[in-house]
Parts: sequence; structure tokens; C-alpha cells
Amino acid sequence: MKSGFIGLGIMGSRMAANLQKKGHELVVHNRTKQKADPLLAGGAAWAASPAEVAKNVNVLVTMLSTPKAVSETALGRNGFLDHLPAGGLWVDCSTVNPSFARSMAEEAGKRKVRFLDAPVAGSKVPAEQAQLLFFVGGRKPDLDEAWPLLDAMGKAVYHVGENGMGTSMKMVNNLMLSHAMVAFSEAIVLGDSLGIPRDRLFDTLLASPVAAPFLGLKRTKLETGNFEPEFPLRWMHKDSQLVAETAYETGAALPAENVVKEVYALAVRKGMGDLDFSAVFKVLSEKG
Repeated sequence: MKSGFIGLGIMGSRMAANLQKKGHELVVHNRTKQKADPLLAGGAAWAASPAEVAKNVNVLVTMLSTPKAVSETALGRNGFLDHLPAGGLWVDCSTVNPSFARSMAEEAGKRKVRFLDAPVAGSKVPAEQAQLLFFVGGRKPDLDEAWPLLDAMGKAVYHVGENGMGTSMKMVNNLMLSHAMVAFSEAIVLGDSLGIPRDRLFDTLLASPVAAPFLGLKRTKLETGNFEPEFPLRWMHKDSQLVAETAYETGAALPAENVVKEVYALAVRKGMGDLDFSAVFKVLSEKG
């Protein structure tokens, strides 16, 4: 049986390619058809709309940019949710806030469609290498059914709990990710101001227990100033906003998160939104 895949950006295109490599037949859709060309060349079927995808599959995976994009693709004109068969399964890998994920689970349930929120940890290279981590919220039997798909795209799958709990874990994960990048950038800026040689700074900090492992992968970007996107900065800003909204909903106090969020907002305002999120270093290291 073919599976559907909607959303073929930096992440989705690579995730879908790994499904194809593992022998899964796909029906795909993306706003820009050109991005689907490699998949179509590999045998995937093209659907002209999200609704058309849903009419031809029982399991549908989405990887979209924002809650608004997910809602429009699922419920808008030519949306897929009214066209998935009763008993079908929707796996949303988009990064959205938990309350939104629960609302999508409710909408799916009204149509007798099962739902998993399954956002990922990892960026362009892990997506390409099928090394993503999946945080899943939903029923265990539904996860068991989706497991072959997730296993083809990632290296680990964590069942966090009911619907909304996968996205809850993603909020926690990206809070730490965003903070670590800003803290590391500030450490380099301070080291520079003290006259510590840049290579000594990187070598020492990255070998110490205070540096998150992913920071070693950003070293070349900071050294060369080439911030080709693996995870665009605008989406880190979006995720930070979702974290702040979620904290407001639950009553959690996150003063540092709101400061970090505004650092990314400043970077977006300076035209860095389409660069890698490590380009936040440019904001902090600029003089004058």
C-alpha cells in the first residue's frame, strides 16, 4: 500500500527519499512541484493537491513549516483530512505547539482518522542519513503501525505519551538547542574580546563537557562565515515563539527563553532568516 508524504522542504525531501530507499511506495505533494522531481524520478506518484494524496493512501506523513501551514493543508481548500479513509493514519512530523497538535488530533478523530504527532530532532544532514530522532505522541497501536516508516527515516523513536506529548518533548528539545547556540556564540564573542586565539577557543570549548555535541558541527560555519542553511534561522525563531506560547499556556516561567527568542527575532529582522540558525552568531559578533 502506498503512503502519502506532503511537505518536501529541506527536511521532508530527505525524509521521503529515505522512505523510497527502503522500498516504500509514495504519493507526494508539495506547493512547488519541482522539489518533488527526484522522488518522481524514483517512482513516486505526484498528487496535484493534499486532497488527492489522501484519496490514494491509508497513511499520510506531513512535514510542514508552521501550525498555520499544517491547518491549511489539512483543513483548508483541497485539504486532506476530509479525504483520508476512515481508520486512516495521519503522522504529523511538523514542529508545532502541543495545544495545536491536540486540536489536530481532535479534528482527525471527528473524521475517524487516527493521529500521531511525531516531530523530529535533527537537521539537514541527519535527515539525509536517516539519523533523525522521533518524539511521538499518540496511541501505541498507531505507533506500531507507523513504526516501519519512522524507522526508515530515523535512528530512534521515543513514545512520549498521548497526543500532544511528542510535540511537548520537541518544545523542550528546541528550547535547549536555541539556548546552546546563543550561549556558545556569546562565549566565542567574549573569548575574542579577551584576545584568546579563535582556534584555541574552539578546540578547548568543544572538548569540554559544557558544549552540546551539535556545536562541533557548527564550527566551520562560525569560522568561515558560510551559513548555508541546515536548519533555517527563521524556523528557530518560530519554534522559540511556540515554546514561549506553550509556557504561557502551562504557567511555566521561562525568562531566559524570552530573551533568546528576541535574539533570533533580531537576526531575522537583520535579514538572516534564511541562513542557518547558527548565524545568530553574526548578530552577537557584529561591532558597531
